[in-house]
Amino acid sequence: MKYSNKSLLDRYIPITDWLRDYQLSDFKKDLRAGLTVGILLIPQSMAYAMLAGLPPVYGLYASIVPLLIYAIFGTSRQLGVGPVAIVSILVATGVGSIAETGSTRYIQLVLALTLLVGITQFLMGVFRLGFLMNFISKPVLSGFTSAAAFIIGFSQAGNLFGLDLVRSKYVINVIADLTSHLSYIHWPTFMMGASAIAFILLLKIWNTSLPAQLITVIVSIFLVWAFQLDQMGINTVGSVEEGYPVPVLPNISEFPFWKLLPTVLAIAFLSYTQSIALAKAMVRRNPDYKVDSNQELFSIGLSNMIGSVFHAFPVAGSFSRTAVNNQNKAQTSISLLISATLVLLTVVFLTPLIYYLPQTVLAAIIITAVPSLVEVGEAQFLWRVRKREFALMMVTFFATLALGILEGIGIGVLISLGIVIHRSSYPNIVMLGRLPDTDHYRDLERHPEGLTQTHTIIVRIDASLYFANIPYMKEKLEELEIESGKNLDQVIIDAIGINKVDSSALHALKELADEYKNRDIDVIFTGVKGPVRDLFKKSGLENIIGPEQFYLNINRAVESLENEKEEPSHLMGEQE
Repeated sequence: MKYSNKSLLDRYIPITDWLRDYQLSDFKKDLRAGLTVGILLIPQSMAYAMLAGLPPVYGLYASIVPLLIYAIFGTSRQLGVGPVAIVSILVATGVGSIAETGSTRYIQLVLALTLLVGITQFLMGVFRLGFLMNFISKPVLSGFTSAAAFIIGFSQAGNLFGLDLVRSKYVINVIADLTSHLSYIHWPTFMMGASAIAFILLLKIWNTSLPAQLITVIVSIFLVWAFQLDQMGINTVGSVEEGYPVPVLPNISEFPFWKLLPTVLAIAFLSYTQSIALAKAMVRRNPDYKVDSNQELFSIGLSNMIGSVFHAFPVAGSFSRTAVNNQNKAQTSISLLISATLVLLTVVFLTPLIYYLPQTVLAAIIITAVPSLVEVGEAQFLWRVRKREFALMMVTFFATLALGILEGIGIGVLISLGIVIHRSSYPNIVMLGRLPDTDHYRDLERHPEGLTQTHTIIVRIDASLYFANIPYMKEKLEELEIESGKNLDQVIIDAIGINKVDSSALHALKELADEYKNRDIDVIFTGVKGPVRDLFKKSGLENIIGPEQFYLNINRAVESLENEKEEPSHLMGEQE
């Protein structure tokens, strides 16, 4: 496939790009994957709707139209879009602070929230702002996801034990309330929930290809119906509206915009970040197509926008369903359409059966999904290779647990931005030496055997220069000069790592060149890239330094210096 020759239609409506080459063999694989994911999606979506504080049937609504929209406009062919746990808990945390969960007002706010999340993502895609997601680091996401897993798990304690517990964003409050109500546990509810957890885990151990969650739902519905367990106090989903409700545009005129703006932004960023990470992971396993980050923003945003009209709450890419889709050899997003069709048939014909579905079983489904969200492996990896990033993960983890989901990820993002600013303000600047018997120059701290010149230091700057890192650059050059202990005649600056310079950097470099000139020290640049050299010319820096003081690489600069001297070489074999 030649990506450069795509038409505008193929670029913005990706389904038109591959549908013309779609074959029966592709459909067979997509049919299997779509049915498998659909079977998994039905119980999961209802459980996540309950997690979001909505009637479970809204999970089914969120698993139809959004999937259809993404299948048309998305660029990933294996991404399993739909309700996910983290987004659901964000919805409950944000909207639950304003309205009573499950109430008409609450549902209206959630649908309006979904519309605004979609608009935010859509506009970010239109203006190609996908790069903003790069400011949320992997350790922050891992810490947040792991903490959210605990919050999600404890949020289902009430449904699991048959207790009316406080709904709080603070895990400690839920634990305290649970502890004080242990004597009031409704044992039939707890026994059914615990049995459901054990049943799901055993089925997964016995045969991973079995739809353990759906089988558990079906069995529990039959048991409640056959033995009238709802008469024993086991709470069920209850009656739901048959068929698909009439589409309606969410009313945002009375939406408490400023109160829920953090929730809108958190869901918009997090749902996209999770989706694009999964989409890129699938591309690495299926390298016959490409994923466009900005088109993904556009498609996820459009899925949420249009989905809100059809009673959907915010959706994102799902870890588990994406993995299942890929394992079943899904070839295209036709598999999503098949999954959506299966859910639609359930909504139209099977909603009466949902009446008997125990809420404790939905809680069991959520609880069994929690361990996969705790990223123990990532924590171990960071501890081995990057303890600072391990600390960042832990700060985000404990901040999320102690302060709440929105506050936790907010703190993590702020720390990530602080790290980005710190790293860009303190770029890597090192002194170089030539490796013996080679023409290669390397960092002397790593290669103390490197050879240097008697009256020359060679410095490499590994970053673009701008107003924030100029002071450090000047300090570092002074520090390296002192460390060298040399009476300098030349300073060679290897600029191969400098991609851009701003006006502040240009002024600072001119001042630096003047200072060296006043001390009879020549400044020599090597490896200056074309756009940077153009700025040097326009700013007058090249005239101050002298056009003859620019070389293609370090070797040519050193050779030129040697040729200017009567001595055969200044490579004295000093060891720094």
